Order: sequence, then structure tokens, then C-alpha cells
Amino acid sequence: MNFTRWSARFPGTQRRAAARTEHAAAQAKRGEGAVPAARGSRTDPAAERSTPTADGHPADPTVTGTGTGTGPGRGTAATALPQPGTLTTVPSLDELSAREVLGRLPALVALVHGPEHRVAYVNDAYTAGFGTRTPGGPAHEALPELGELGLLPLLDQVQRSGKPRTAKNRTAPGGTSSYTVTCTPVAFPEPATADGTAEPAAPAPDAPHNGILIHLADVTDHAEAVERLRASERRQREAAVTLQRSLLPQELEQPDDLRVAATYQPGGTEAAVGGDWYDVITLGAGRTALVIGDVMGRGVRAAAVMGQLRTAVRAYARLDLPPHEVLQLLDGLAAEIDASQIATCVYAVHDPNEGLLAYASAGHLPILVRDEDGTVRRAADPTGPPLGTGGWLHSSGTIALGPGSTAVLYTDGLVERRGEDIDEGVAALERALAGAQGTPAVICDRLMRALGVDADHDDDVAVMVLQQPARTGSDAELFHNAALELLGGIEAAPRARAFAQGVLASWRFPVELCDLGVLAASELVANSLQHGTPPMRLRLRRTDRRLIIEVTDGDDHLPRRRRAEPADETGRGISIIATIASSWGSRRTPGGGKAVWCEFALPDKQS
Repeated sequence: MNFTRWSARFPGTQRRAAARTEHAAAQAKRGEGAVPAARGSRTDPAAERSTPTADGHPADPTVTGTGTGTGPGRGTAATALPQPGTLTTVPSLDELSAREVLGRLPALVALVHGPEHRVAYVNDAYTAGFGTRTPGGPAHEALPELGELGLLPLLDQVQRSGKPRTAKNRTAPGGTSSYTVTCTPVAFPEPATADGTAEPAAPAPDAPHNGILIHLADVTDHAEAVERLRASERRQREAAVTLQRSLLPQELEQPDDLRVAATYQPGGTEAAVGGDWYDVITLGAGRTALVIGDVMGRGVRAAAVMGQLRTAVRAYARLDLPPHEVLQLLDGLAAEIDASQIATCVYAVHDPNEGLLAYASAGHLPILVRDEDGTVRRAADPTGPPLGTGGWLHSSGTIALGPGSTAVLYTDGLVERRGEDIDEGVAALERALAGAQGTPAVICDRLMRALGVDADHDDDVAVMVLQQPARTGSDAELFHNAALELLGGIEAAPRARAFAQGVLASWRFPVELCDLGVLAASELVANSLQHGTPPMRLRLRRTDRRLIIEVTDGDDHLPRRRRAEPADETGRGISIIATIASSWGSRRTPGGGKAVWCEFALPDKQS
């Protein structure tokens, strides 16, 4: 096949050749010098030497023809360098052999022809890469590597459409090299006559594209660099997610009266960590604190602020303060940590004796509660500004959480979507919660799926689900409450001891535990009678794991443990409680007053 003839028909070649011809004619007309034709011959050196230049000096000999051969129509190499100011010529593309051009390319080049993509030519680089290929065979047999690279369908597309196509980063057989492949349609000339007297005619500009030029550029280094970058990003992301998860509780505390589960889903594939967090804190006397928050922004700084806030919440929770006071303390701390970092937070306390969830919100989304009948309610205001803004007095609210109820605390990544109002997302969560059944862990998964949260989600998501079980049968026998109003003066003490003795015996506790419980109740009542004010109440509570004894009164002065001197007649009650009980504590109650409590761990499987 004559590659020289059809090489002039590469895209753009005819336009460039025509432009050179027009430019040469214009120069000749202006007398600016002569540009020889593409197939010119050497000019007469003597004539050139006799023709002075514009500055009066003899002209140097130049070459007007181009090419490297010596046959007809080809020039020879110049014998002298052109002087400044003389017009030089460049080779014409018509003079170049396509075989020579394609053969010298470092890229792999193959030329196929016809609907079966029969091999017409492969260059030396292709042979070095994939071995010798015999012309004439169809591509799926003669060029099996194209099939392994997934290029045969691409060749069909180029053949049908007549438009070039590119496939990036195709891995060669064996996985050692990667190529970016460009398939360009080309038009072959008509074949020569049988006797060989006629040369192949050049294809017309609008001739059908019956061939394809396949160009494979080796991008192995680039592909390896991309893979190294991706591996580095994966390692960084894994480290970031590990950091994030290490700042979250490794195992949630499980209260006696609640079932709790939580989940965290990092956002997208970025290496930056987020600031979503949650925690469950047992406060004693059967009460439980639940907290969820979100530090705005991403990155290690947001995670660091989140870790500090979570640690601070656990410390403030030990003070057993009302929810709004905890947020008040967090607000000041957040401003001190980093004034540029804004965080939202919900802090809630569950009291099984009251069947309520007391909460306070700092710019966070509302708690959702589904009752046993399937009705979903939103926790109403109060909601204050985010943490770190300062100058705001937070307040607490309550929402009922009775037996069989389920509550959901969540961050904005669960319900916020681009182009949608966030209330629409909260409404979608309400609908999903209304139909979600099962354990808290199952409900977490179902809510995440219902809201479309997957591995490619673009924001961090934290969800916490808590349930107040509706206990019946033998399970209900493990949970009991008993209370006594302490009326009168010092005569209330013996009544309290008798009440405690009877209740603990009816709950069939061991004798030793009954004696310890009666002693603890006596000390707490005596302390309240001496230092507190009415109204006073003794409350006994049994769960499946502990016995809780609590005394409330109207004085808000919290007792503290101190060392009593030998001559002191008082000051030993709290020390006795701390010695015999598993734990003890005190807190202020809403509306004034205080509660002092202690707990005893129960033996396994009380019946």
C-alpha cells in the first residue's frame, strides 16, 4: 500500500498545503522572493551568486527543494547555511512518508481496515510492545490485545460514527502497562488496477471512513502515580476515620431502663474527618444523660473541638445539672476553645420515675419521639443558638417518653440535602420513623437507608435511637417502685425504716442486702430530717441490676462527704452511705430542693 499518497490526506494536511501555496503566490506577486514548490529542484548556484540581495551583497546558495531522496521531484541537502535576512524553506508534509512518520513514533500505532478491522500496518513500537503482527488478519485474531483492552467495541463505534474516540487508562494484558488509546477514522485510497499501471487515487474529502488509526500512548507512569495517590488517600482516610471513631464512645453505656443504639457514618471519600459525636452517660439513681452534637466544618481541627466538647460534657454531666445549665457551661467552653468553631448540641436526661425526657438544645435539630401507637411527635422549643456564640440563656423543656416509646436524636447530615429545605428532610425522617420497627440498632439502620445515607453520602451522619421498653410478664417483675411521704418530725425515721424493711423483704432480697438497704434508708432520712425542709419523700426502686434508695426534700443545699472528728455528733451519715453502697450522689431538683441517693448492685438473677 502506498502510504505516501494517502498520508497527505491526514486531517488538516490539505488545508495547510493550500495555505502554503497561497502564501507563496502572494510573496511572488509582491517580489518578496520566491518560495519553491513542494517538489522543486536545486536552483542554479551561479545564478544565485550573481543575484545581489537587498543590501547589495551576493546571495548565498540555498536549497529550494526538500526531502531526503535523490529521485525525480526530490531536492538534495543544502550545502550552506542561510545568511540572516534570506528566506528559508521547510519540508512539505507531502514530501514525508507516512510509514517513516508512524514508524518513528514512540507510541504504539496500528492501522486497521474494513468492517472486520483487518490489520494493515503496525509500527515498530507496537511490535516491540506486543510482538510481531501479520497484516491482513481481523483485529480480534491478529490483535488479541485489543480485545483484552476492551477496544473492539470502540472500533465498531468509530467505524459507524466516523468520529474519533478515546479510552483512558486501559491496562494491558499482564497488568504491566497502561495506555490511553485514541481511535481515529481514516479513508483509504482506491486500490491500484490489476496490471499495476495506475497509482492508487487519493481519497476524496467526503469519502467514507473505511479504516481506523489506533494510537496507544503509554501512560504507565501516570497510572502508577494515580494509583499511589489513591492508595495514599485511602490510607489518610482510614487514619482520619480511625481518629474520628476513637473520639466517639467505643461502647455505649446501657442503662437499666433504656435500650440505646447509635451509629456513625463518615461522609463521602474525603480524608477530612467531621465533627459529629454522641454519648450516653449514666447519672445514677436510674437517670441517664444522652447527648448528640455536630461541630461545623471538617478536618482535624473540627474533630479536636468535638473531642474536647465530648470530654467536657461527661465532666459536666457528673455534676447532675439540669440540661440548660450543662449547655450554658458548654457554650462558654466552646468560645474559649475556638471562637471560630460553631457547634450544635442536644443534651437530654431521662428519668424513669417521671417517664420524661428533659432536654435543652443549642441550635440543634428537634428530638423525634414515636409513641407505642405509632404517633410521631417533635420536641418543641426551647432551642437556643449554637454553642460558642455566647450571650444567651438556655432553657430546658420536657417530652413524655412512656413505655413502648422510641426517641431519635440525629445530626443534620441525616436530613439535609442540597436544594431542599431542611424541614422536608425532618418530615421524611418522621415518616420513616413511623414505620420503623425493631431494636434500636435495627431502627438506626432502617432510618439510614430510608434517608438515602450510603458510603457515598457527602456529609457525616450520627444517629442515636433509644427505647423505653413496655415490660410485661416475668420481665416486669424485675422492676418495682415504692415511695413514702415523710410527714411529721423525728417520728418519721422509724416509719421510714419499717417501710424499707417491709418493701425490701417483699422484693425477696437476701437478708444481708435487706439490712444494708434499711441502714442506708435510715441514714438518708435522718440526714434529710436534720438538714432539709419539707416536703420529704423516701423512694425505693428496683431494676434488674440494682437497688436504688433516694430521699428528696425542699432544701437545695447539697450534702458533701467530710471527715467527722471523734467528738462530733453529726457528719458521719454520708460517709456511712459511701462505705456500704456501690455509689451515691446528690442533685438539685426542678423547682428547688434536692435529691440524695445511693445504689446497691444486685446479685445475679434475682427471682
